[in-house]
Amino acid sequence: MVKVAIMGYGTIGSGVYEVLTGNRDKIAANVGQEVQVKYILDLRDFPGSPVEDKIVHDFQVIADDPEVQIVVETMGGLNPAYPFVKTCLEVGKNVVTSNKALVAAHGTELLAIAREKKVNFQFEASVGGGIPIIRPLKECLAGNHMAEVMGIVNGTTNFILTKMTQEGMEFKDALALATELGYAEADPTADIEGLDAGRKVAILASVAFNSRVVFDDVYIEGITKITAKDIKYAKEMGCDIKLLGVAKNTEEGIEAYVCPMLIPSNHPLATVNDSYNAVFVNGDAVENAMFYGRGAGELPTASAVVGDVFEIARNIKADCCGRIGCTCYKEIPVKKMADTHNRYFMRLIVEDRCGVLAEMTAVFAKYGVSVAQIIQKAARAEESAEVVVITAQVREGDFRTAMEELSGRSSVRKISSMLRVYGE
Repeated sequence: MVKVAIMGYGTIGSGVYEVLTGNRDKIAANVGQEVQVKYILDLRDFPGSPVEDKIVHDFQVIADDPEVQIVVETMGGLNPAYPFVKTCLEVGKNVVTSNKALVAAHGTELLAIAREKKVNFQFEASVGGGIPIIRPLKECLAGNHMAEVMGIVNGTTNFILTKMTQEGMEFKDALALATELGYAEADPTADIEGLDAGRKVAILASVAFNSRVVFDDVYIEGITKITAKDIKYAKEMGCDIKLLGVAKNTEEGIEAYVCPMLIPSNHPLATVNDSYNAVFVNGDAVENAMFYGRGAGELPTASAVVGDVFEIARNIKADCCGRIGCTCYKEIPVKKMADTHNRYFMRLIVEDRCGVLAEMTAVFAKYGVSVAQIIQKAARAEESAEVVVITAQVREGDFRTAMEELSGRSSVRKISSMLRVYGE
C-alpha cells in the first residue's frame, strides 16, 4: 500500500481526494497496489466530513511519518509551500505539485534535490490544468527540436475575452460575470494582468527548450486595456483577440512573452473559448500538434495531479525513482522584448485632414515599419478620424520608437491601443 498526504484542502486538494477515493479500486488495479490518503494538512477543521479524521494542522506530522511516501502539494503560492516541499524531498518523500509559482521560481532546485535523494518531483498540473503537456514534452516529443510552444494557458482571461467577443461586453462587465460564476478570484490580478500565464510560459519554455527560463525572463501584458472596439475591429480584419503565452526557440535566443494578441480567426487557437485552454507546439519532427482541454477547475486539475501520483506509485512498486528529472542541460540566452519581431495592430485618433496618413506612413518608413492593412473610420469627433493599422513584421524596439515619434505629432491626438498580431 502507498500512503499519501495532501497539503491543502481547497478546490484542487479536495478534487484530488475525490478522485483518489472514488476510483480506489481502479487505481489499485492500474498501479498494482492500493493508494490511500493518510493525512490532509489544512488550517481548518472539517467536522462531520469524511476527511475529518485525516485532518492535521502540523506539517511536521507528515514530514516525520515514514509511512507517507507521496506528498501532494495543492496550497499554492510560495510560503509555506516552498519550505514544506523542500523538506519533504530532503527527507526522502516523493512530491506532486500543481503550484506553478513554486515550479517557476524553484523548480530547478527542487528537481536537483529529488535527484540527489532518489525520489520523484512531478508537476504536470502546474500548466494547463487537466491538459497533459509537461510529460508529452519531456517524453513523447523529446526527440524533436522544439521551435515554439504557445497557447491559451489561463481560463479566466479566455472566458472574459470570449464574452467580449461573442456578446460585445466591455472588459469590466465580462470580469464581473467571471467573478459571479467563480471563474475569477476575488482578487483577479494574477489572471487579468497575465502573471499566472507568465509563470506557465516560464515552465513550458524551460521544458520545451531544455534551457532554464525564469518568471522574470517573461515579458508580460494583461488584458485590462482591451475594449469591445478593439475586438470589433480585429474581427473586421479577420482576427480574434486572445491572451497568448508564447515561447520561441530562435537562433538568437529564446523569446518568452504573454500578451493579448490578434490571431487569425482560422487558426485552431481562435476556436478555443470560455475557460478552455490549449497549447500549440511546433517541432522539427512532429511539426504542429495541439493539446486542448479544461485549463482549470477542481477535477480537471485533480486529473493531472492523480496522473503524477500514478506514475510515482508505479515507480515505488518497481523500486525506482523518476527516470526524468531536470532536462535544462542547455544555457540559451533569453531575448529582450525589444529584440523580438512581431506584427502590430493599432488604433489612433488623428486630425481629419488631407496628408495625415502620408505623415504616418512616412514615420513608419523611417523606422522600417511596413503597413499591411489600414482602415480609416468615420469621424469620432469634430475634425478627427480613427485610423486602424496592421503592420508587417518589425523589430519591437523599432516599432516602439516609431510610435513614440507618432505620439509627439500634433496630427496624432491619441494612440488608443497597440496590440501584437500572431503569425507571419
